[in-house]
Amino acid sequence: MKKLLSLLLVSIFVLALVPAVSAQGGIGTADNPIEVYFVPSGEAQTIVEGGEVLAAALKEATGLEFRVSVPTSYAATVEAMCAAPDRSLGFIPAAGYVIANNRCGVEVAAAAVRFGWPYYWAQYVVRRDSDIYTLGDLAGKSWGYGDPGSTSGYIVPSVELKAMGITPGSEVQTGGHNQTILAVYNGEVDFGTTYYSPPIMPEGHAQWSVRDLPEPYDLSIDESYIGDDGELYVGDIRIMDARRAVRETAPDVVNQVRILAISAPIPNDTLSFSPDFPEDLRQQILDALFALAENKEAWDATALATAYSWTGIAPVTDDAFDSVRLQFEILGLTEQDVFGEG
Repeated sequence: MKKLLSLLLVSIFVLALVPAVSAQGGIGTADNPIEVYFVPSGEAQTIVEGGEVLAAALKEATGLEFRVSVPTSYAATVEAMCAAPDRSLGFIPAAGYVIANNRCGVEVAAAAVRFGWPYYWAQYVVRRDSDIYTLGDLAGKSWGYGDPGSTSGYIVPSVELKAMGITPGSEVQTGGHNQTILAVYNGEVDFGTTYYSPPIMPEGHAQWSVRDLPEPYDLSIDESYIGDDGELYVGDIRIMDARRAVRETAPDVVNQVRILAISAPIPNDTLSFSPDFPEDLRQQILDALFALAENKEAWDATALATAYSWTGIAPVTDDAFDSVRLQFEILGLTEQDVFGEG
């Protein structure tokens, strides 16, 4: 029923768009659909269901056929895009984009906006009862992260830890941000690294800024709880970092897992196209996405909102990711180092 309602919202939205444009050159037909790839950073079922809603909106707006996939890893996502150079697009994070651009010329076109922020952060999390209080305390401690291709989960923390001369102990690849939070929650690792998105402050209160603490609340005063809207709160503050994603499994996650620190800013996840993607079809898809983002109900039914917390989308150019390339250089990482494959 929920999926049907989502599709209905999308159908209502697309009626307001320009008439559908037929596929050109055979790309985007039933026999040769455009491949849409999402990275496996969250629950696969949520991504696929929301991805199908997005594909339906794009089909109605452009007349093109789309096929949604969630490859098994970040590496597999890049490989899939390069293997379909004229008919694939991917919603991939900054590090994945840099690797894909270097490997086969994948081109960035737009990036996520999350509650007004064009970038996000990595966060270092530990159990709230842990005796780890500074990043220096992470030396020799077991480290959980989702995927070596994840910008916030692995690349950025690796650069920062190396720059500070901190060498963790054992490393555990958990499979995703959610799993990393739960690994810390369950005491399976000493610390974890995931994405950080700022909390949403209550109406009438100054919104979070980079000068504020990553946890701008006091649990000895304010209670952590799941609100009537299904969201995670501390007092009137809505939690938006990776802990939010496991609130149904672990509703007391904020009470059990604290944020030790956050990283320098990271460019948001991208919408990128394979190198030979037809320019006219690319523009049709971009126009449809920008229009979709203006319709909150329809947008909120897509995987970009449900699985990745995108609240909007904005154009971006390749040079925005030079800082990520620099991080690769600082760490001395090659594509093989990140993905563990040739």
